[in-house]
Amino acid sequence: MIARLWHGAVPLHLADAYYAYLLRTGLPDYQRTPGNQGVHVLRREENGVAHFQLLTFWESYAAIKAFAGEDYERARYYPEDADYLLVMEPQVTHYEVLTPL
Repeated sequence: MIARLWHGAVPLHLADAYYAYLLRTGLPDYQRTPGNQGVHVLRREENGVAHFQLLTFWESYAAIKAFAGEDYERARYYPEDADYLLVMEPQVTHYEVLTPL
């Protein structure tokens, strides 16, 4: 299994609106992509900024490419993301998920 980790930061006063936006856009897209095995949204508030980490799990890199495109290490954005995000971070991070013995 592969974990995909994306980070986005929004002004704190937009945090709830951004989460609602995620619920309408990216989260359903993750969930309906074949090979997606779960989506988790993490939020941390610090110094007037809400940091979001989207942690998704995938059965393979092929499944990730079905969601993100051939350049699967590039972040995928939606048209209104620029209305919320302080920076459009270009990359995501992938991890192999290891199972303890």
